[in-house]
Amino acid sequence: MRAVSLLVVFLFSAAGQAAEPTYDVVVYGGTSGGVAAAVQAARMGKSVVLIEPGRHLGGLSSGGLGATDIGNKAAIGGISREFYQRIFRHYQQPSAWEQETREEYATRKKGRSIDGDTMWGFEPHVAEQVFEAMIREAAVPVVRDERLDRSGGVKKEGSKIAAIVMESGKTYRGKMFIDAGYEGDLMAAAGVSYAVGRESNDQYGETLNGVQTVRAIFHQFVKPVDPYVRPGDPSSGMLPGVHAGSPGEEGAGDRRVQAYCYRMCTTDVPENRVDWPKPAGYDPSRYELLLRNFEAGDERIPWAPSAMPNRKTDTNNNFAISTDNIGMNYDYPDGDYATRRRILDEHESYQKGLMWTLANSPRVPEKVRKEFQTWGLAKNEFTDNGNWPHQLYVREARRMIGEYVMTEHNCRWQKTAEDPIGLGAYGMDSHHVQRYVDETGHARNEGDVEVGVAGPYPISFRSIVPRAGECSNLLVPVCLSASHIAYGSIRMEPVFMILGQSAATAASQAIDAGKAIQAIDYAGLRERLLADRQVLEWTAPASQAALMLDPKKLAGVTVDDQQAVLTGAWGTSQAIGPYVGTGYRHDIDEDKGAKSARFEARLPESGRYTVRLAYSPSANRATNVLVKVHAVDGTKTVVVNQRKQPTEDKAFVSIGTFRFAADQPAAVVISNEAADGYVILDAVQFLPEK
Repeated sequence: MRAVSLLVVFLFSAAGQAAEPTYDVVVYGGTSGGVAAAVQAARMGKSVVLIEPGRHLGGLSSGGLGATDIGNKAAIGGISREFYQRIFRHYQQPSAWEQETREEYATRKKGRSIDGDTMWGFEPHVAEQVFEAMIREAAVPVVRDERLDRSGGVKKEGSKIAAIVMESGKTYRGKMFIDAGYEGDLMAAAGVSYAVGRESNDQYGETLNGVQTVRAIFHQFVKPVDPYVRPGDPSSGMLPGVHAGSPGEEGAGDRRVQAYCYRMCTTDVPENRVDWPKPAGYDPSRYELLLRNFEAGDERIPWAPSAMPNRKTDTNNNFAISTDNIGMNYDYPDGDYATRRRILDEHESYQKGLMWTLANSPRVPEKVRKEFQTWGLAKNEFTDNGNWPHQLYVREARRMIGEYVMTEHNCRWQKTAEDPIGLGAYGMDSHHVQRYVDETGHARNEGDVEVGVAGPYPISFRSIVPRAGECSNLLVPVCLSASHIAYGSIRMEPVFMILGQSAATAASQAIDAGKAIQAIDYAGLRERLLADRQVLEWTAPASQAALMLDPKKLAGVTVDDQQAVLTGAWGTSQAIGPYVGTGYRHDIDEDKGAKSARFEARLPESGRYTVRLAYSPSANRATNVLVKVHAVDGTKTVVVNQRKQPTEDKAFVSIGTFRFAADQPAAVVISNEAADGYVILDAVQFLPEK
């Protein structure tokens, strides 16, 4: 790859001595998106500097998140795909395999990590090496260990940023600026509007935003666990990590932020394994709720280790109490550096103490304790940081309020951005936000949402630029303009690289045209993005489009699974169609008799209605699904064989005609009691009898 010759304009003081250089593009934040932006600006012949507040490039991609969250691999193009292709080429070398062979790894991953010439799973140090190579080949100067002076460090001339000043006093002048940090510090210091926390559902007409207690069925307590310091005594106070107040009104906005964690890289290879360190100041009370949860009978192993090359893992949160430090990050997005340092230290201490407890406490079930004694931190990762990840997983901090706000409607294909610069494809995903005491007096988690999207969807150029009057030469590809729940889909590392590249392309074209970033020609931007192999549109194959039935276009009254009131943990899927809406739910073929769903509707008038049930059939479905219809004449139980192909409108079967009253809710309850296979929830339809 050709190195670009970078021309930097120097200013001269009255004494004739060189002052700070003026770059075409200044990128603040060496995340994966920041690296992609800097590389693209250099490839377009612009002078660029990349400023990283820490020492390492790549953010989460080199900080432990090797199990790439994708959604649909075909939606990823440009520099983002190039990164994963370079990962693939690295692991084609026999020397890359030290603790296992390439074939053994492929077997462990069941082929899911390698796709043609692209590889989506990797070790942290390999990702960092790839990022460093890309920066080196593009001849991008990197400034490390320099943090923005957030109290006056952004120098503006009208609506334009002229320069940014670091805490050290170093100044960086530029024509265009890109904030690629996870926190949006440059954006905020430049006076750009932003949001922190969750909007209410009402603000953008969404359904998955705000407080979510009903949908919070995943990573949830499955046994009653007492949250009080002295069991049964509310006056004794709450155990650490639990708060006493109300979770808030369903769908209401708040300032709470979804939980953070560290994505640990662990191994079970003894010669490369470091025992779990017991943190200084270890506080056993921090893990009392965990231990009570085990003692209540929840003996699930509380983590999610994804296999990475050389018998390593990328480890994520799982189940009720795990690596997510729920409720301990609310002050992080707007916090000063000292506040953030305190939160970082607390998260590290919590997670190290968690792992030590799981491996050593006699109150941990033996099978769980033995599992964690098998694993430890990888000795040859994060070697300058005690083998601990250098990047906290800041899943969400500030979100810009720009000229276009991406919302749930975009993710569902109910609204389409006309100026795409890339595609989002991952499901709408929020981790838990708080841990509270429910009406039964037991601990409960709130905030987790896991709902699929309708397919890869366009992300608007206007969502990465501020409003015109606020700043005319800034782009924000990471803390972009999106609602909380839409950001939960967009906030994936491949997408940050896509948006970083597109931001740098737009910045370069704005410089060439001598225009504000908001005024550039989108047609020209689109042409260059396509030339650089970005993917901007998604045309669903006919077979995929046929899978999705819009509940709003169906006759009568249709209640989708997303409107049902659920008991127990239900999985989500889009694997088999047709289906109503964006997918369906299944009972995971577990906990028979403990799961149910209530589909309830207010019908427009009293009378007789045919009730139809939608489900996706398969050989692994239950043949004896119990469906109870609550009508005026009483409750009737119907048994449905979900292995049989539905014959009505491709997705429905009729289960009878019933009389309902307009002043009483019509209800259908589906349970998995005694079911002999997977129980499917998709939709219930009420058709008035002609």
